[in-house]
Order: sequence, then C-alpha cells, then structure tokens
Amino acid sequence: MTPKFFSRLTGGLAATAFMAGASLFSSCESIYEDLDPCPQGLRLRFVYDYNMEFANAFPSQVECLTVLFYDSDGKYVTTRTNNTSDLADENWRMTIDLEPDEYQIIAYGGMECEQSSFHFVADPASITYRDIEVALSQSALTSPVGTSLHPLFYGNISVAVEETDTDYREATVKMMKDTNNLRVVLQQVDGEPLDNELFDFKVTDNNTLFAYDNDIIPRTPVEYLPWTRGNASPGELPDGGISQVCFAEMSFPRLVTGNDPHLTVTRRDGGDTVIDIPLNNYLLLLKSEQYFKMGAQEYLDRESRWNMIFFLDRNLMWIKTQIVINDWVVRLNNTDL
Repeated sequence: MTPKFFSRLTGGLAATAFMAGASLFSSCESIYEDLDPCPQGLRLRFVYDYNMEFANAFPSQVECLTVLFYDSDGKYVTTRTNNTSDLADENWRMTIDLEPDEYQIIAYGGMECEQSSFHFVADPASITYRDIEVALSQSALTSPVGTSLHPLFYGNISVAVEETDTDYREATVKMMKDTNNLRVVLQQVDGEPLDNELFDFKVTDNNTLFAYDNDIIPRTPVEYLPWTRGNASPGELPDGGISQVCFAEMSFPRLVTGNDPHLTVTRRDGGDTVIDIPLNNYLLLLKSEQYFKMGAQEYLDRESRWNMIFFLDRNLMWIKTQIVINDWVVRLNNTDL
C-alpha cells in the first residue's frame, strides 16, 4: 500500500468516524446522560374556518384562548391559556411538552377574556374531560335590557405523543363559534314610520349549558332580550317623504336542530302578538341550492350573524308573504312553518 493511498484511506476513515461521533454526541436518542433529551409534546395550530366564508378567521376573531389537556384515562393533565396579541398572528403555535400518551384536548376561545359571557361549572382540574360543562353566566341574562354576548369558540382533538417522537408533533385544533347575533327590522309596507318603543322583542331558547362535546344540555328555557334597539331610515320614499323603520338586536348561544327557539314580537299597547315564529325553521329558509349538500345543523353552526326584515300592514301586523333573511328575499308559500 502506497503512503498516498494509505493517507486517503485513513483520512476517509477519520472523517467517517468524526461524523458518526458527532451524530452520536448530538443525538437526543444518545445514551449519554449529559445530552438534552428529545423534545416530546405537541405544537398546536388553531383554526376557525367553520364559517360561511370557509376561511380561517381565528386570528381576527379569537381574543383569548383556554386549552385543557387530559390523558388517556380522561384525567386532567394541565391547562394553557393565552390572551396576548400572539393569537392575531397566523403563524403562532402553542407548544407544550408532554409525556408519551393519548391526549384529549378541549379548547375554548373567549373564556379567558375579561368580558367573557361564559364560565366553567366546575374547575376543569378537578374533573374528567367528560364532566366539563360550560354555562352562560347569569349576568348575561339581564332585564329589561339584554346583553351582547362575548363570542365563544369551541374545539377538540385527540392526539397521541409517541415514545419514538424526536420532535414536537404538529396538530390542528378546528374551532367553531357558539354565539349568534340576530338583528330584526320591522317596516310598514306603506312607508309610515315605525317607532321601536311600540314593540317588545325576544328570542326564547333552551341553550345556556354546554357539555364537553359542545352538545346542549337541556335546562330551563330563557328569554334573550335586545341589547340594542332603535329607529333608522332606509331612505326617501317616491313621494318625497322619509321612511322610518325600527330594529332590535338580540344575542344568544348556539342554535341546535333539536331545540325549538322562537322569535316573538309583541305590541306594548295591549300585548298583541305581531310575530311568533320557530326561529330555526325560518333561518334555514336561507339555505339555498348552493348549500344543498350542507346539513341543517352545519348551516346553523357556520352562520352566526343573522338579519331578518318583516313587513307590517296598517294594523302593525306581519304580512306573511315574504321575509328578508341575510339579504335573501324568501317568499313564503307555507305560512304555517
């Protein structure tokens, strides 16, 4: 063997040995106790695209976040919260170290905010995840003026952290919105002005308590009253007069197909009923053919801002021939809905 060849061989072997040693000493799988262990846990992304825009609105709509972690036995592990401007960054992720196990993760947007309208019935750290209940705060059911509910968002996911993981496992928590706002407008067909003080508005539903899986737990029905009301003008009439309509807005939690919420408008001077309709049925009239594949519950969950215009006759009674919902004119052939 020539010295030159031997030099090349020993040099190659030395380089190979050096690289192997470097790999050994830098690997988190190494047997050397003085090396850092592999990072194990989760890196979570939060997305709210369960809306009618089908676009991620989490950064623009969720102001605070509470994330609960439970192990494979359903027992509480830890809680992570965030109410900083990080949530407005599309690239933000929640990173958490966790031991290998299967984790049930339940996330709430809006619970940690100072203006939160909801609360945990029991401390999540003292119960299993199946016992979690979230309730509408009693302060939100004020009278005679209602409350504009602070938005509530919900999401859950089951993710495993494996013994063999050498980095944080990526996962996405899909969120949905659990609060609604309804704006009701009354207009007289002949253009005569309407004063909001002539009417009482309310939505009645049984939806103040949520289970761990976001299902509604039946309780006593409650009334949601307007958090704002007033008069407005849509513009000038053909004869030169100014039309005036009245409006009221009510805020309430999740609508579910298994419930029977009602929208009611009554006259203050005698209590005559002007409008009394099953709210879900009428809101679902908007689900046109472009959404024909979308189920009723999915539609009620994706939409959260509702607008309804009712036309009244000279006697201030609803003319049951058409209604405008979210800018859609719906002609009613069956007024017994």
